[in-house]
Amino acid sequence: MKTISIAAGSEYQALLGVFSAAFNQASEGKGKDRHAKSDEPFEKQKICEITRRVGLGFPLGQAIKKAEESLRLGHRGPAEILGAINYLAAAYIVLQEETNHPPIADDPFFDAEELHKSGTHACENN
Repeated sequence: MKTISIAAGSEYQALLGVFSAAFNQASEGKGKDRHAKSDEPFEKQKICEITRRVGLGFPLGQAIKKAEESLRLGHRGPAEILGAINYLAAAYIVLQEETNHPPIADDPFFDAEELHKSGTHACENN
């Protein structure tokens, strides 16, 4: 497993920490245990495949449900919010496919295919 090292200004460290936690939940935690086949890329997992079949309402609805659940689940609330972030990521990926935009529209240097080929699966914040 390789590590992605991302430098963020101090004013964005908290945001980077949240995204890193959501990434870890999907790639190492509950998301991987429940939804991924062996080494299956996120964009090939059910979270994106179902979205392609039934539309963007699926991940957006799931994100809303998880956000609402976060309010009533006490100590498990933060994990629900991370799940909502991952559903929104699936919506973003599929929307980008449908509109023929690059995976990260604001980052001309991001190459998802190259990232996947490299076997990179973890985030690390500096």
